[in-house]
Amino acid sequence: MLTLSGVSKSYGERVLFADAGLQVNRGDRIGLVGPNGAGKTTLFSLILGEEPADDGRIDKERGATIGFLPQESAPVGDETVLEVACAVSPDFVKLMRIVKAWDNGHPVEAAHPEELHDDVHERFHEQNGYTVEAKAKHLLAGLGFAPEQFDRPARELSGGWVMRAHLARLLTQEPDLLMLDEPTNHLDLETLLWFQGYLQGYPGAILVISHDREFLNELVTAIVEIRQQRLMRFTGDYDQYLLQRDAADAQQLAAFKTQQKEIAHLQAFVDRFRAKASKATQAQSKLKQLERIERVEAPVGDDKKVGFRFPQPIRSGQRVVWLQGVHFAYGDKPVYRGVDFEVERGERIVLVGPNGAGKSTLLKLLADKLQPQRGVRALGHNVTAGYYSQYRIEMLQPRRTVLEEALDTESKVTEQFVRTLLGSFLFSGDAVFKKVEVLSGGEKSRLALVKLLLDPPNLLLMDEPTTHLDMGSIDALVSALKQYEGTLVFISHDVWFIKALANKVVHVAGGALTPYLGDYDFYLHKTKALSARAALTAGGAAEKKDKAKGKDAPAAKVVAKPAAAPTKSDLQKQVKKLQQQVQKLEQQVEAAEAKKQALARQLEDPALWRDGPRADGLQKEFQAASAQVTALTAEWEAAATRLMELEAG
Repeated sequence: MLTLSGVSKSYGERVLFADAGLQVNRGDRIGLVGPNGAGKTTLFSLILGEEPADDGRIDKERGATIGFLPQESAPVGDETVLEVACAVSPDFVKLMRIVKAWDNGHPVEAAHPEELHDDVHERFHEQNGYTVEAKAKHLLAGLGFAPEQFDRPARELSGGWVMRAHLARLLTQEPDLLMLDEPTNHLDLETLLWFQGYLQGYPGAILVISHDREFLNELVTAIVEIRQQRLMRFTGDYDQYLLQRDAADAQQLAAFKTQQKEIAHLQAFVDRFRAKASKATQAQSKLKQLERIERVEAPVGDDKKVGFRFPQPIRSGQRVVWLQGVHFAYGDKPVYRGVDFEVERGERIVLVGPNGAGKSTLLKLLADKLQPQRGVRALGHNVTAGYYSQYRIEMLQPRRTVLEEALDTESKVTEQFVRTLLGSFLFSGDAVFKKVEVLSGGEKSRLALVKLLLDPPNLLLMDEPTTHLDMGSIDALVSALKQYEGTLVFISHDVWFIKALANKVVHVAGGALTPYLGDYDFYLHKTKALSARAALTAGGAAEKKDKAKGKDAPAAKVVAKPAAAPTKSDLQKQVKKLQQQVQKLEQQVEAAEAKKQALARQLEDPALWRDGPRADGLQKEFQAASAQVTALTAEWEAAATRLMELEAG
């Protein structure tokens, strides 16, 4: 359907593509990845014909349609939300307005008399007018619009909601090739899940740029990476791509080192014997052999990894922050009624649960951005709290440059350190001298994160910190937070980010908090979630059980009423039962670890990658084995901890 052959594109001395090629067939699901500035958006512009290639060909199948959603949607005129979603052709909205006016018995004021001719209805039906409208309404509802918003002027909406309306238009058009540039940026979790499911059944091909690993894992069947000015294609989802890329890099590095040894050997022979008459012919032959060698390039390293230590906060007491008997409501809508919650030093807690359940409200209560209407919020000894949300950007000084704002910290850091950190968050070169007032919302968010990392409090409360970050910046943030020695409570829809950091999960639903004393894989294992992303918004097991019985979800404290003290005999039985459970789990962990190591040894074999299907199968087995090891280990740790507590008691 789409073929790029020998495509080259440069801007001055900067070469983005050199002899690049790509084939997109019907039904393909391709994720386009590469570091910031590699040329992802430029590639889209070349395919769309918005920019010419310097060399090569871009061939499209005759009659094939292409739809494109940019990161920032185009401005709208006087169209309603529904009209934006129905704009499948240049004249469709005009026809729809006339037909709807007639259907409602209203007179039609038209600039051109021919628009009132009988063929208007015919033209409307030829374009499946009523079907298009029904489909657009269905898609708008899926993307979060309420029916009463359909006739609202689109210009009254925020940029994110205008983008959703344009996305509905694209899906209504249903082009043969759907090209999406960061489509999930403005979607909430539940809308993202709907959109992800819709795309899985989309009949056309999809080419998507996204920094959301989980979205790519759920959707794509191939990854195209822009690397060394080429388009390198890998089969499988994003996780499989990482494994294949690492294996390919290892092979390329081995080939590079072998060739360098050969080149050095040949060059040494030439240098030694070129001047000797008896060896001159052989030296000349070796020289020609050197010239004929097709050089293997060294693999490109990952320049987004942060390799330095961040400033660390002072040590807090063991109890960091707690809520006791807290009530909070927005007007007559209660969120919490008598909730208790406590955070201890060193915990890295992720809050999960349905939209509107109160996750952000809980975070704001902990941060003292909201005050309880009843009950207590208290900080422990030596605790300083820092709250990061999109509103933190209001604390930036607009007249300062990016570098001046970042250097305004009490931490003793050098300008070189600050500039390196800014570079990790995509402020490189002259970008550090831009004024804060001209930065985009995403750039301000990244700068606020830099300031936070340069002078972190010992209690960090973060609401969706990865919004507006690309993969490289998310990696940099994860690296910094892994080094962070304080306490972290956060909300995120980025599954990879959660798995990299969380050591405890708290499910928020119906005013109740349910803790899971393990990482996110442990939470998935315990809740038997359908998918890692769906588990972020799903209700808890207790909530589902109550709903099945026709009851409302509980809104009481998470701390249960104290039970009667157990007898010595009861404790002995519990200890014996836990000992057996711990022993069984230890055996299961050892077996799972052995299986994982055996699969890892097979994946290290370079010959494996010549057999694509077998390699893909082993990768999936390895990922499943890794998840099993993580889940079993977390379960063993929880059981072993409980056993120690009982034995100590």
